[in-house]
Parts: sequence; structure tokens; C-alpha cells
Amino acid sequence: MTADQVCAFWLQVNFFDLVKGATLLAKSILVILLLFSIFSWAIIFSKWSMFRRVRLANAQFLRLFRKANGLDMAVQAARQFAGSPLAAIFEFGFEEVERQVKTRGTIHNKLSLERSLQLGISEELAKMERQMSWLATTAAVSPFIGLFGTVLGIIDAFHALGLAGSASLRAVAPGISEALVATAAGLAAAIPAAIFYNYFGHVIRENGARMEDFALEFMNLAERNFED
Repeated sequence: MTADQVCAFWLQVNFFDLVKGATLLAKSILVILLLFSIFSWAIIFSKWSMFRRVRLANAQFLRLFRKANGLDMAVQAARQFAGSPLAAIFEFGFEEVERQVKTRGTIHNKLSLERSLQLGISEELAKMERQMSWLATTAAVSPFIGLFGTVLGIIDAFHALGLAGSASLRAVAPGISEALVATAAGLAAAIPAAIFYNYFGHVIRENGARMEDFALEFMNLAERNFED
């Protein structure tokens, strides 16, 4: 098939008519896939916006944190950029430092401080990973839902062909075309979900590494301010 023939084919295809002529079961499957796709795109736009805000807030907080001469000055930066995961981790660590300093005037349990920082990291990562499972589910399940609709459509088309007693491709082609729309819809829902699931997963891992690095920076600043 030449490029001109492919273009002519797509110009002749009217997907609205194909969907309109589909069976009730096929339409139900298309509605399910549409809902999967809508929810996935809503999550994609939400995550994209969230990671953009996180990146900017982290950069601004980290710049002020590194300029701070002590934890008290860094507290102001943390309050100013409350939307930053690094600021949230700082709060976890600062609260533990305050508890230890109030009892003995210094940091006497570094392991406890490390655990507090790790809890903060885990909590922030959990926030970032929310709803990611939906993207994974959409990427994994949508093609099979679409394939299920296609198989049922083809079965229905060949059943109608048998009842009609005709072996002409012209008789069965419209039914097969309608059935294949379900596969196309499944792929249309799954492909963006898979792409952004992998992309956001990379972003989350990158943020996790930055949070681990920040925990080390916090430990260094705390030790400089409250040495034994």
C-alpha cells in the first residue's frame, strides 16, 4: 500500500460512524476506555504541574538553606517554601534536633536524627507516588480491554456473515473495521499512560536522590551547630 493509498484510506474512514454503528457491548467497552484515558490525562496534567512546582520550590529553598549560617536561619526558609519536599524533610530533622538539644544541649543520638530524616523522605516520596498506580493500570489493562472488544466484534461480524450466507469480504469488512476501533482506543489510552508513568517514575527517583543528598547536608549543618 502506497503512501497515497494510506492517506486516502484515512480520509475515507469516519470513526464517528464506526462507533455509531458498533454494538452496545462495543460502545460500553469504548466508554470504559474513554474513562481510563480521561482519568489518566487528568493525573498526567496534575503530576506535571506538581513536579514543576516542586522543582521550583526545592531550588529556591535549597538556595536559602545553603546560605544559612545556622538552623534557626534555615527555619525561616523552610516556612517560606512550605511546598518544597526538602523543606518538609528539614522540618522532620529540625524537630528531632530540637528534642535532643532541649534534653542535653547537643545532638547525642545521630541515628535517631537519621531515622527522622528518612521518615520525612519516605513521606514525601509517598506523596509523589500517589495515583501513579492508575497510570500503570491504564498502560497494562487498556490494550487488553480494547483487544477484548475487538475479538467480540470480529466474532459478531463472522456470525453475521455466516447467517447471511455470504463469503464476500465486502460483507464482513465493516464489522471488522468497527471491531478494530476498540483496539485503537485501547492503545490510545495505554500509550500516553505508559510514557508518562515511566517519565514520572524517573522524576520521582531523581527527587528521591536529591532528598537523600539534602539529608546529608542537614546532618552536616546540624553537627556544625551542635557539636559535643
